Amino acid sequence: MLSLAAMAGAAIGTGAVIWPFIDSMNPSADVVAAGAPIDIDLSKLAAGQQIVVLWRGAPMLVINRTPEALKTLQDPALVSHLADPDSRVHQQPPYTENWHRSVKPDYAVLVGICTHLGCLPIYMPNPDPSTPVPDWPGGYFCPCHGSKYDLAGRVYTAVPAPYNLPVPPYRFVNDAIVRIGENPPGSTFELSSVVQM
Repeated sequence: MLSLAAMAGAAIGTGAVIWPFIDSMNPSADVVAAGAPIDIDLSKLAAGQQIVVLWRGAPMLVINRTPEALKTLQDPALVSHLADPDSRVHQQPPYTENWHRSVKPDYAVLVGICTHLGCLPIYMPNPDPSTPVPDWPGGYFCPCHGSKYDLAGRVYTAVPAPYNLPVPPYRFVNDAIVRIGENPPGSTFELSSVVQM
């Protein structure tokens, strides 16, 4: 019995000694705040859902877009109302300069800060008829001054926001994990290089 107690005490003591070393291998809060990449598990994100995570102190919007939403993004009626449908203004990495503004069409990763005055746009993929925006198929709506974006973060014309929502650097580690803050191999995009946050 005494030997069992001694072994338990030794195990606890060893754990107490090596824990600070193990814990020191995790990135500190200031490193994470400075922009250490973060991994997001997409396996539980259902079609049509969005999650919001913080990276570098800013909200990152991760959306699993439905097939219907992807069709809407290509609808000429919607595209004709967008200020920058082809992402010509530098608000995203080169690898997301496409109609869906993403690496994979199903998943969008956007900086959730309105390009007008820095408000937080609301995710409204299917607005009901009582919304203050008539004939709008949904996307992001900024309640502060009425700016509208589609589900690719592309800004509409005739709204206060001048630019599309920024796209941060990101890549897919595998089919279920997206890493925000790290470019795909061979790319060097920095979020600080966009025209406006």
